[in-house]
Amino acid sequence: VPQLTHLLSTVAEKVTSLGKDWHRPCLRCEKCNKTLTSGGHAEHDGKPYCNHPCYAALFGPKGGCLWWGHGGSEKARSS
Repeated sequence: VPQLTHLLSTVAEKVTSLGKDWHRPCLRCEKCNKTLTSGGHAEHDGKPYCNHPCYAALFGPKGGCLWWGHGGSEKARSS
């Protein structure tokens, strides 16, 4: 019975994120389903995502690392 009590109290815990209340285990990344913490994740179109790797892979800059990694600079890019 103590295990059931712990499970019920965990499910009953409320966290607020993205302007909504969530059961703690229900706040999950839309892509990988990882459990997230309030304020410790990214958001896109009102949906929660883990910062890495999901949000970065889906919505982060594409190819920017290659340019910066090869000695590029903002000034050189704009010329």
